[in-house]
Amino acid sequence: MHHLLRAATIAALPAALPAALPIAAPAAVAVQTPVPGVAAPVASEDARLTAFLDAQFAEEMAMRPQLATRLGSKEGQDRLDDNSDAAMLKRLEWRRASVASMKRQFDRARLSPAAQANYDIWALELNRAETGYKYRRYQPPFYSFLYSVHAELPNFLINTHTVRDTRDMQAYAARLRAIPAVLDDAILRSKASDAAGIRAPKFEMERVIAGSRAIITGAPFDGGPDSPLWADARAKVAGLKLSAPQAAALLDDARASLLTIKPAYERVIAWAEADLPTAPSGRVGAVSLPGGAEWYAAALRTNTTTDLTAEQIHRIGLREVARIEGEQDKLARQAGLKDRQAYYVQRAKLFPPTPYTDASRAAYLKTANDAIAHTRTLLPNYFGLLPAYKVEVLREPSFSEVAGGAAHAAGPSPDGVRPGRVYVHLLGNAEDPAAVYDLMCHEGIPGHVMQGDIQARQTGAPKFRRAYGYVAFGEGWGLYSEALCKEMGAYPDLAADFMRLDQELFRAARLVVDTGIHAKGWTEQQAIDFMITTGRSGPDQARSEVRRYITLPGQATGYKIGMLKIMALRAKAQAALGTRFDIKGFHDLLIGSGSMPLSVLENRVDDWIAHRRAG
Repeated sequence: MHHLLRAATIAALPAALPAALPIAAPAAVAVQTPVPGVAAPVASEDARLTAFLDAQFAEEMAMRPQLATRLGSKEGQDRLDDNSDAAMLKRLEWRRASVASMKRQFDRARLSPAAQANYDIWALELNRAETGYKYRRYQPPFYSFLYSVHAELPNFLINTHTVRDTRDMQAYAARLRAIPAVLDDAILRSKASDAAGIRAPKFEMERVIAGSRAIITGAPFDGGPDSPLWADARAKVAGLKLSAPQAAALLDDARASLLTIKPAYERVIAWAEADLPTAPSGRVGAVSLPGGAEWYAAALRTNTTTDLTAEQIHRIGLREVARIEGEQDKLARQAGLKDRQAYYVQRAKLFPPTPYTDASRAAYLKTANDAIAHTRTLLPNYFGLLPAYKVEVLREPSFSEVAGGAAHAAGPSPDGVRPGRVYVHLLGNAEDPAAVYDLMCHEGIPGHVMQGDIQARQTGAPKFRRAYGYVAFGEGWGLYSEALCKEMGAYPDLAADFMRLDQELFRAARLVVDTGIHAKGWTEQQAIDFMITTGRSGPDQARSEVRRYITLPGQATGYKIGMLKIMALRAKAQAALGTRFDIKGFHDLLIGSGSMPLSVLENRVDDWIAHRRAG
């Protein structure tokens, strides 16, 4: 996600952090296997566990057709996920039984380190599922500024449902017809949350109303320009290169299916408009909700995969703010200026706030795509595992684009037909042009898109490892990638490096703000002011970001906590191995093993260190 990172074991971060952790030069040695060869009985047991987990994951995908589509499978591609309370409970009970069966059938001690990680993650997923079900009322379907169902369904169809033949398009139309039932259930679940005293903030209700109207405005709903979904349907059919009668039949089906969603979105709008006059504003954090403190503690555990408390995270954020500001002062002096504030003033004079135009949007997208292409050429000195698929930077769809919105990435499909993508919001004022390089390192290469590219092509590991993700690991890697890009020489000048620190400062400020909102009772305006004055965000971005934190408690803390852990583990490995430390091997271990909780990551690094020592 948009914008950056740093320790000791995360369970006990030090009271103070060094100004900068040492980063070794790339080791000119071949990539080594991350774990030693295992004896035949262990290999056999590993294979048996993989077969068990693959069978279990196949059952899960049958219950989650949208996940199957993301992974390139056509299973259930004419259905949408059922996220009703009953379906959630069914999936939870299935996972309970699955984990119990695994523990009965397998002795963890008889597995290799890699297989033990798979065992541990599958078991830990039950904890995450239990938490999600217990606190489901706290995350109603229209609550999230990032993932509200009204926008997620069209986003999924436009950006994930790939159409390569007529059956795919027929399935697309079937999914359009399935949207009303999903929206109606979402309204019911939102009303249940309302009844429990957990209500979406006023700003989110306004966004749901505006976004829903945008989806059902335009052809074929009225005489205006094509609506987003109709434009997508037409483009998908055009890409099939069918005869005119065949194409017309598919478009007729899509049009008729699309018209069925309008009444459902009108019901969403009516519900949101009725809720709007009494929707909360001002103090809208978890601490303001019944049982909110307990929920927020659970959200922090889920998003950081640690036991850090809100107070600990708040203090880490304040310390990191001070450290990063000191590093910015040093760079500013290198540029011949007094301090960071003077450097910011200079940049503001050079690049005053200017609204985006079509020309500046096109220029931004070209620069962003070029930056990713350049960084890709630098990878071989730092990685043995390299991305294989295309990457493209695109503008966020109109129905979900907001001024100052967070960029985000989507990995490629396993076959590469759907390329890796970075989506950027290009409304409001353009930001400092030097910031694009850091953002593309985080979202693109070697960040999220590269992560997704390698994860999608994993072989040998259980299939679920290609699908599961953890905020602290994934976003920690994204922020680590920003620092790694400096080491790789990807930033063209001092300004780009300064903006890297600007984004790291932004992430440190997030730790302060997220915990301030949800544990200390900050108002929305207090949080916005902190992000502007300390996090150095523009007003649009500060407002957009704070609203994201309000509606997705704890998620923003995973970034910096994850980076801190990765940097700490790298420093640990370098100290333990000395000249035997292999930067390619270390990176391949992290990016090639798939997403994992930080506790599992530490075990994997410890195993790697032991193997390197033994070798």
